[in-house]
Amino acid sequence: MAQHNLGTVIRFEFVRTVTKPRFWIGTLSVPVIMAIVFGLIFLSNTSSSTAAEAQRNAQFSISYVDASGLITPADAAAFGATAAASSEAGIRDVRSGAVEAFYEFPAHPENTAVKVFGADKGVFENGKYAAVAQAMLARAVAMRIGSPQLSNLAAGTVQVETVTYQGSEVAGGMNSVIPPLAFLVVFYGLVVLLAGQMLNSTLEEKENRVTEMILTTLKPTTLITGKVLALFMVGVVQVAVFASPVLIGALFYRDALNIPEFEASQLVFDPARMGVGFLILVGGFALFTTTLVAIGAVMPTAKEAGNFMGVMIALIFIPFYSVSLVVSEPHSPIVQVFTYFPFSAPVTALLRNAFGSLGIFEAVVVIAILYVGAAVMLRVAVRLFQYGSISYTSKVRIRTALKAGSRHAVAGPAEQ
Repeated sequence: MAQHNLGTVIRFEFVRTVTKPRFWIGTLSVPVIMAIVFGLIFLSNTSSSTAAEAQRNAQFSISYVDASGLITPADAAAFGATAAASSEAGIRDVRSGAVEAFYEFPAHPENTAVKVFGADKGVFENGKYAAVAQAMLARAVAMRIGSPQLSNLAAGTVQVETVTYQGSEVAGGMNSVIPPLAFLVVFYGLVVLLAGQMLNSTLEEKENRVTEMILTTLKPTTLITGKVLALFMVGVVQVAVFASPVLIGALFYRDALNIPEFEASQLVFDPARMGVGFLILVGGFALFTTTLVAIGAVMPTAKEAGNFMGVMIALIFIPFYSVSLVVSEPHSPIVQVFTYFPFSAPVTALLRNAFGSLGIFEAVVVIAILYVGAAVMLRVAVRLFQYGSISYTSKVRIRTALKAGSRHAVAGPAEQ
């Protein structure tokens, strides 16, 4: 009967959540916004590439003086540029409208700026003057070197491949960091987007004044456990929906969106790191879910509970204030505190696990803290809900509720 009741609660909570229009409005808004952003990026990249190409190939009248001796008449002719008598004459010609641009190449352009004077064409179109000046100088240098190979080397376009070793094995580098780091992204998405649902999972019944009727047919433990498991299922649905536009963009629109190239076959899926990351993700999500459910059981209204939700969300962002230490000095005291404090542990441990600085013993301790903490908070949530089920207008005094729960007695609401 208990299993049947648990299944009924899970189905009810899951179906009730996913059939609400506001759930799908909130859930689908994320991929819709991402699709809009991807579309804007595509249009921006297209227009930027067109504009950059147009600037490099822009045709306008140019005069110049060259103190470096790099610009030959042939180089200048390729851009339709003519030599000016002097800098003053070149600037005067721009101001009078005789030419559209005047370039003053210094004797040492490697450490002195090229001066460009041009007719104002607007903030964006004015960029063509500098683009053509750079192109003129680059062509002159390439022609002086006389070798495309040497020109590319001088421009610093050499490709470098780095291979590092852990003992005798090739280290994965960033390819081994990306897969376990995905667990951190999923954790943030689940907690941030489901925090309100977690908080309201017990408040809704209290505000609707139906908790006593529910508790006549269900045990509080069954009810709260069913709600928590239903939230896990809702989280899986949201992760699938949120991941869809990213996967579609990466698979079909990689070039248009300028997504960096990487081969999935090059990613390194370390079984130990992936297993630890998954366990930390589940444990961290369970801890935050049960904690927010417990907060909802204490508060009489969603408005009052919202203040505590802000605190819980802030706790998962605190480790990012020391993210450089988490990555570079993982054994510093502050990082150790963040690693083992239950509500900052998921983020800190997932970061350290991704970058390979979380040892096996540390991982076991963190996982134990998260799962034990989640179990304790589940028990606390059950007792608070049981005691506060008829407290509709006042906050539940936690100490009183826990004492009452330990005596298996349901007391009246405490004084505020």
